[in-house]
Amino acid sequence: MEHKILLKESDIPRQWYNLAADLPTPPLPPLGPDGKPISPDMLAPVFPMNIIEQEVSTERWIDIPEPVLDLLYRWRPAPLRRAVYLEKYLKTPARIYYKDESTSPPGSHKPNTAVAQAYYNKEFGIKRLTTETGAGQWGSALAFACALLGLECKVFMVRISFDQKPFRKFMMETWGANCVASPSTETNAGRNVLQETPDTPGSLGIAISEAVEQAVTDPSGQTRYSLGSVLNHVMLHQTIIGLEAKKQLAAAGEKLPDIIIGCAGGGSNFAGLAFPFTADKINGANIEIIPVEPAACPTMTRAPFAYDHGDTACMTPLLAMHTLGHAFVPPPIHAGGLRYHGMAPLVCQAIVEGLFTPRSYHQTKCYESALTWARTEGTICAPETSHAIAAAIDEAEKAREEGKEKVILFNYSGHGLMDLTGYNAFMTGKLSDYEMPEEEIRKFTKDLERMPKAEMRKSGRW
Repeated sequence: MEHKILLKESDIPRQWYNLAADLPTPPLPPLGPDGKPISPDMLAPVFPMNIIEQEVSTERWIDIPEPVLDLLYRWRPAPLRRAVYLEKYLKTPARIYYKDESTSPPGSHKPNTAVAQAYYNKEFGIKRLTTETGAGQWGSALAFACALLGLECKVFMVRISFDQKPFRKFMMETWGANCVASPSTETNAGRNVLQETPDTPGSLGIAISEAVEQAVTDPSGQTRYSLGSVLNHVMLHQTIIGLEAKKQLAAAGEKLPDIIIGCAGGGSNFAGLAFPFTADKINGANIEIIPVEPAACPTMTRAPFAYDHGDTACMTPLLAMHTLGHAFVPPPIHAGGLRYHGMAPLVCQAIVEGLFTPRSYHQTKCYESALTWARTEGTICAPETSHAIAAAIDEAEKAREEGKEKVILFNYSGHGLMDLTGYNAFMTGKLSDYEMPEEEIRKFTKDLERMPKAEMRKSGRW
């Protein structure tokens, strides 16, 4: 039995996979303020045109430039590991595999797109990138990428995570980035929020507004915004995860997995693993694909599918997605990377289509699963990753009860060595669960009634 399945550097995928080419019903287009579909040039103040071309592409395969591959070689191909010790503990007939994305220098999957975005921006002549970050994984990844490519980096970090996770800020500063708590006094968006709610814990929507504002108001025109999740080009760059996993499962003697799992906040690490296998499901494979989110931020499981802005200040185009409303301010759970009000449009369209079956978990269950993992497999996972582990354990126990051999694959999206305050809070009984009341969802989604209607289109095949 192989505990870890490794690829040679020569086996690294040389193309990204684009799910937009194969979805039976294409996603609805992004809309501008006038309710009409936006044109690519309307995104030019925010993103460089070479990234915009990927954002709107419906080509199935997009080549990975050699300079980007050279950057990825620092940690890729990443290992596929089998959780043999967890399997023994659970006494399950299931075989549990996980793609270990914690081996990147910042410790998560986020650099897969950070180095690509930094490369394309530099090629376009951009000197400075702005971004937001929740728990800090994305901010750390972009700071790392900008350091490699000689770009300036400014990160607006959601205040509650800024306070909870100071070592993430230190990581960003080590790589040369400037990290500030959001909302800040540096932007109109931040000042407006602080004037209304000075004690706000912040949100990803607010931080996005601040980062976009700084990018589009730079008079030199040499600043652009960089996003770590949600948009199509980010999902595209992350598919290297699933493409590697396919080769590794084959090397382990496995056919396609029965179950694929990933935690989902904006959708990037889940999509990175799941999208290449979604193509197999579209073509007839029997695979259950499960994105997992916090019960405290139930975007996929309880929120409406609607057109909404991706940020609080309504500076972004309208996206058709499952959304809790752009004004949503989440409770301060420790899985900071899963507190976004919306979800990637490609992920949402696949949910509408019936290709994915999302579920939600409370944070105490996730931390229980994280401790089980640490005391069997040995590593300490990120709070976000614990949601995927909780689902994997549930599916493994179900396989035991049914007496069925199953292949379970999940994305180990990052380590938790910067998140130990959350573990301490759980182990000392200071964490509680939060179930978002229906009236709260109605309050935050009230504004969606004045947005263009997002039709739920699907083929009916699933």
